[in-house]
Amino acid sequence: MRIGLPKEIKDQEFRAGLTPASVQTLCQQGHQVVVERGAGAGSGFTDQEYVEAGATLVSDPTIIWAQSMVVKVKEPQPSEYRFFRKDLILFTYLHLAAERALTEALLQSGLHAIAYETVATADGRLPLLTPMSIIAGRLSVQFGARYLERQQGGRGVLLGGVPGVQPGRVVILGGGVVGTEAARIAVGMGARVQIIDINVDRLAYLETLFGSRVELLYSTSSQIVAAVPQADLLIGAVLVPGRKAPILVNRDLVAQMRPGSVIIDVAVDQGGCIETLRPTSYSQPTYVEAGVVHFGVPNMPGATPWTATQALNNATLPYVLKLAEKGLDALLTDSALGQGLNVANGELVHPAIRSAFPDLTGRSTSDFALV
Repeated sequence: MRIGLPKEIKDQEFRAGLTPASVQTLCQQGHQVVVERGAGAGSGFTDQEYVEAGATLVSDPTIIWAQSMVVKVKEPQPSEYRFFRKDLILFTYLHLAAERALTEALLQSGLHAIAYETVATADGRLPLLTPMSIIAGRLSVQFGARYLERQQGGRGVLLGGVPGVQPGRVVILGGGVVGTEAARIAVGMGARVQIIDINVDRLAYLETLFGSRVELLYSTSSQIVAAVPQADLLIGAVLVPGRKAPILVNRDLVAQMRPGSVIIDVAVDQGGCIETLRPTSYSQPTYVEAGVVHFGVPNMPGATPWTATQALNNATLPYVLKLAEKGLDALLTDSALGQGLNVANGELVHPAIRSAFPDLTGRSTSDFALV
């Protein structure tokens, strides 16, 4: 198969869809990889490394998108919609539930769009989302600690405190991968940490990890109302695969937080669970509303591209290889990969995306063929 690797153009997105090692593996198996010049530079990979791995370098993104499959990291930006065509396979993060314009462009083109974030195993694991969720969870506390600094507009709270002074309080909404990793870093810093989650079994599991170092609370409206105003750092970590996250913290509750507190919602690319939080970018990562610092960068792992690109490739490469070898038939032979299909032949396929855009839904899933 002919595979294209474009340079990411989302604001300050430095990750790459394929590392030179991944390219080498693909080329060794007889596939052709065309790489846009500079595609790996932000992650620390030179053009020469891609050439040595067997790739062909080009400067024109039109050539990249003319290949049979395009592998990238973030959702295509509006300037890339013109490259869409019916016989293209697109493999990347999409988060379509919060991206109506992109969804409509994909439908109009007729291409097959496979989203990393909805590839799901039979036991419910999300293997291509997990590595980035780990990084984003850890970064959420790292960024939270930074923006709590007075020079950054925060309260001037040191999360770990010092002898004689209370540490900062971190409240995490959601105890999945993101919430767990956020708690791991916050506990390591010495903060007081609460995790609020609706899954009692998950809370029991988290107790085996953290013991009494983290306060584990069952999620109810009253529990959230009691916890949020006390938070120095509030982290949204709620994920409903393929769907928009529910709003758990409304505008009035945010207004009850202390001035200079910080909110970070890791699921902002799925709409987020905090009403006042909207997507930002690394160029302008924060804004203040109701006196509270809001951080809404949707591509958080892009801050650590050397780590994130390799972690992502470790997870995605087996699926890229299957698609390269079998084409769309891989969606039929690998059930986890099949769950990743969001759009095909002008139809919404994934149930969560169909429910997010009922007005864009035409035929039933059983009515269309994968090829």
